[in-house]
Amino acid sequence: MINVPRVPHLALHPPWNVLSTRPTHYASDLCVQGHSLQLVVRVERCAAGRLRDAYPVGARDIEVSIDGPCPPDVLTDLLGALTDAVTGEDPRCRRVVFAPDSADQTRIRAADSAGFRYVLDVDLGADAVSLFVAEPLWVTRTDRDQIPGS
Repeated sequence: MINVPRVPHLALHPPWNVLSTRPTHYASDLCVQGHSLQLVVRVERCAAGRLRDAYPVGARDIEVSIDGPCPPDVLTDLLGALTDAVTGEDPRCRRVVFAPDSADQTRIRAADSAGFRYVLDVDLGADAVSLFVAEPLWVTRTDRDQIPGS
């Protein structure tokens, strides 16, 4: 198994407030309040969670999941806030992953609106999910001077 670092402690920008956390080494359950809603958000290192065998995970990849109903525009805002918080606290994180149910078009559209990129659908046994990733520029930027034959 790869060496998986501790999940970072996250603080979200307004209008979001983290009311409480239940951290472990690899995951943290956050009680998040904003936009007149209170939601449970799980932040988990992919290499230690349900996605560990779903794709070639990196040790610092983080999955964010949001429990409960959430209006699409609010979900888009929350996904953006979570991505900002993760990349701010763990600048070496290569991917923030959001994996809604493959049939949940509302969450899929919200992920797309938040700047997440669709990667693939995966079967996790009891669940079929669509993997969406948000990656920092240093991951997606291509340096043509470093690519042989370019």
